[in-house]
Amino acid sequence: MIPHDNTKKCPCQFTQVIQRRTQGDVDFYRNWTDYKNGFGDLHGDFWTGNDIIHLLTNTPRVLRVELQTWDGTSVYAQYSLFQVANEEKNYTLTVQGFSGNVSYDAMTYHNGQSFTTYDSDNDLYHNNCASHRHGAWWYKSCCESNLNSRYQMDNGDNGESVFWRDLPPGRARAPLKMSKMMVR
Repeated sequence: MIPHDNTKKCPCQFTQVIQRRTQGDVDFYRNWTDYKNGFGDLHGDFWTGNDIIHLLTNTPRVLRVELQTWDGTSVYAQYSLFQVANEEKNYTLTVQGFSGNVSYDAMTYHNGQSFTTYDSDNDLYHNNCASHRHGAWWYKSCCESNLNSRYQMDNGDNGESVFWRDLPPGRARAPLKMSKMMVR
């Protein structure tokens, strides 16, 4: 089942939510199988599942990432091309065509990268980025964004938290209050 977010209608009709972090009530430090199949609560924090994301993006889609800092600042990043390959290709990410009002494009760094979990190391780092950053993602060496890491209050820059590089501006890895990934 593909979750739909009907709580807030965006004029651009991004209704297929594939990831949400708002409460910290779901642990995202999970294995490959959990990320493959999906987990969490569709009304709270969840990951749709890499198999479903692949099926959704079998033809190129548009990705919108909505983010909120702990001081209430809301921003978004949008990508005109978003695809995730199948499991045989380790759910490799294709993301291009950045726009939005966030000050830094923190996803393009991950373009062309395979998905990594603590039990399936597919990144370019000499250690496992998922273990090092406490969450699965399309790591390179390691990350400029990580929306699947620990959910925690803003207590200073922390590479083991949900973050988007330079959000807020001037802070490399400030924990975020909310993230939501949607496709159309």
